[in-house]
Amino acid sequence: MIDAWKTFLLQQGAVYHNDGQSDWPEHFGNPQLERVAARDADVITDLSSLTLLRVRGADAKTFLNAQLTNEIDTLDANQHRLAAWCTAQGRMLAVFRVFMRDGDYCLQLPVSLRDEVIKRLRMFVLRSRVTVECVDTELVRLGISGPSAEALVRGAVGQVPPSDDTVVTQGSITALCLPGVHPRFELIAPLAEAMAIWEASESKAVPVGAGIWAWFDILAGLPTVLPPTKEMFVPQMANLELVGGVNFKKGCYPGQEIVARMQYLGKLKQRMVRAHVSAEAPVAGTPVFSPDMPGGQSAGTVVDAQPSADGGADLLVVAQIASVQRGELHLASEVGPLLQIQPLPYPLDLRQ
Repeated sequence: MIDAWKTFLLQQGAVYHNDGQSDWPEHFGNPQLERVAARDADVITDLSSLTLLRVRGADAKTFLNAQLTNEIDTLDANQHRLAAWCTAQGRMLAVFRVFMRDGDYCLQLPVSLRDEVIKRLRMFVLRSRVTVECVDTELVRLGISGPSAEALVRGAVGQVPPSDDTVVTQGSITALCLPGVHPRFELIAPLAEAMAIWEASESKAVPVGAGIWAWFDILAGLPTVLPPTKEMFVPQMANLELVGGVNFKKGCYPGQEIVARMQYLGKLKQRMVRAHVSAEAPVAGTPVFSPDMPGGQSAGTVVDAQPSADGGADLLVVAQIASVQRGELHLASEVGPLLQIQPLPYPLDLRQ
């Protein structure tokens, strides 16, 4: 994170976890008010909870295409895509949002995975003409969401990405359009431009903490991988192919055989569902249980969870399809709080 950016946010009322030791604001003074604003109005947030990696060099396109589940050969400056990076066993190490800026490839993922992913990616570079570096100290990432988000982004950038999964770059500012309950955008900009955007928007949008952005992803049914769930899920378990994160026609990548076999020959027994629980938000990796599982075995795992504007928590859970169909999933123990399954914004086939 850019130190001057953290100082700027503190001046805007940002409250950081552990007395300022974390790298992103937990909230801006009133978490519950911020959650209600996120549900109903326009909000702006710092996205330092996400890290941005830059992959550049003559072989960058070929390198990434050989590593990720999605097609990189056809990606251009007007698009962004989700893509997983998997083990040889087809289990996801990370889910990236991939886009281009200034001719380089940018990979966005949770900052908690940053160091491990950089180290591991560099191991695969070998003799390729590719560099992998973090640009968190060069560029600021902002999120804007709400009924008037398009107008706010147009005022900051001069134009708006026309639809989900599209990108526009105007001068030094890159804007991505993301799925959400309201129009939702991410802006990537140098420090001075980011400060100007924030100051121009603060009278029209409520500043909110990073958890709100993760909550938007939960409502949109967008999967993530966090340290507790690393190497737990094949992409289809987390619905990644349903949100455009897997291309089954592209060339080889680590785990491709497993992923393809699951798609065409396998029988998927787990899927990601959205749920609500009348309890505090659990951490990623928390198990869920169902009476139909023998011997106290868990029926699934929490992907991510965040406090809901209406109380309790909203969460994404990868769970046994049979247990979801039974409609009785309990958080953390066999007698834990009951999960209330919620609809996703895209079709999900729960037939086995």
